[in-house]
Amino acid sequence: MVKIRLTRGGAKKRPFYHIVVTDQRNKRDGRSLERLGYFNPIASGQDKSLDINMDRLQHWVGQGAQMSDKVSALVKQAGKAA
Repeated sequence: MVKIRLTRGGAKKRPFYHIVVTDQRNKRDGRSLERLGYFNPIASGQDKSLDINMDRLQHWVGQGAQMSDKVSALVKQAGKAA
């Protein structure tokens, strides 16, 4: 099954997450099909904390991809901000 989930990046104690489309059998930070955006939980000032390509997200959901719980919460948050 194809999943839309987060992969972790960034330094120790400074997380940065990419929102990716991947096969659910791949490792968390393994190979992905497409990168849809990012989530920066410690953004401050003028930095954007969330950026999602909604067109591509809707494309993958239309193809049957399942979003993780955290990604669906972030999509709701992005919808309220827009």
